[in-house]
Amino acid sequence: MAFKERFQAFLNRSRMVLLGTVAALVVIWVLFFDSHSILTRIQLMAERSELQADNEVRKARVAELEAKLGRPLTDWDIEELAREEYGMSREGETVYPVVEE
Repeated sequence: MAFKERFQAFLNRSRMVLLGTVAALVVIWVLFFDSHSILTRIQLMAERSELQADNEVRKARVAELEAKLGRPLTDWDIEELAREEYGMSREGETVYPVVEE
């Protein structure tokens, strides 16, 4: 009888150790190796933050351009467009191009 009880206790401990090992392996797999792992989520959250900041900058630029389009073009706006976009200049004026690095 004592042997049977000891063997039963051994089996119960073995099952618990095996269950604990399997649970630990599953947790490690989910945390580090799964396609939805914690590391992947951290990287995606960082990328999301960058994209949201970039989106805010672009929204501000769009609002600025929409405000500019909402009003009629003045002579100054037309001259600025001609100079910047098309490289035009006034008669007798010397243009020095600025090259940005």
